[in-house]
Amino acid sequence: MNIQWYPGHMTKTRRMIVEQVKNVDAVCEILDSRIPISSRNPDVDEMTAGKPRLVVLNRVDQSDMEATKRWAAYFRAKGYAVLESDAKSGVGTAKFSAAVRELLSDKLRAYAEKGQAGRVVRVMILGIPNVGKSTFINKVAGRKTAKTEDRPGVTRSKQWVPIDKGLELLDTPGILWPKFEDQSVGLNLAFTGAVKDDILDVETLGCHLMAYLGTQYPDALKTAYKLASLPGREEGENDIAWGYRLLEAAGRKRGFLISGGEVDTERMAKILLDEFRGGKLGRFTLELPQA
Repeated sequence: MNIQWYPGHMTKTRRMIVEQVKNVDAVCEILDSRIPISSRNPDVDEMTAGKPRLVVLNRVDQSDMEATKRWAAYFRAKGYAVLESDAKSGVGTAKFSAAVRELLSDKLRAYAEKGQAGRVVRVMILGIPNVGKSTFINKVAGRKTAKTEDRPGVTRSKQWVPIDKGLELLDTPGILWPKFEDQSVGLNLAFTGAVKDDILDVETLGCHLMAYLGTQYPDALKTAYKLASLPGREEGENDIAWGYRLLEAAGRKRGFLISGGEVDTERMAKILLDEFRGGKLGRFTLELPQA
């Protein structure tokens, strides 16, 4: 599965980020806490080199709590400030302003010594499409300033958002990268809805997700689809083959049958992805920090 998605506006966005980074004091990167590495654009480090960094682990309501703790420690060890949030409900967003000022405490002290105590702090907000960036900004601002939709690629131009007298955010469009070298990165982005469904085969995607959940979170899968047990994985069986049998078992339990008593696995795959993205199956993290 060779997943590529790089519309022309993303090239324009990259250029704009490089031009604007000199106008900001810090960079805030919004990541999906279920896939913190897959939801990081690897180009960001190069584009924002030298700027203090705040990492926001978003959607913590949907990720595995223990795994989120490990990811927070991982990013702190890299020298980044970390904030955990659920932008939709607003959890964690009230701590944003204080986290920025803590991150920039040395710079703010230097401003004060120069008699510039009221100088406005400017922070660039970055994130891949559909990571919850606009929702996060709206919650931090306490009003609707950024357009939000539950699909990738909605924010198309930069905009400055004043938060209070001393803080402004630069909202930027979501930016992916030209090619996903690692198939697991592409799959993780597809599972969480960061790339558009219409460029992928939904059934294949459902098989891969079923196989992952069957391996890492079997009890949650059994509970969600009322399965007494999961079909066992046969020796040498790949993810797609086993995932297909899991899809069949869940679809049969849901009554998704077509002529001849076969299971409508495509319908089941769509339901699986909808329920996974909506947090209805439980709290899952799809990758863990490597030591």
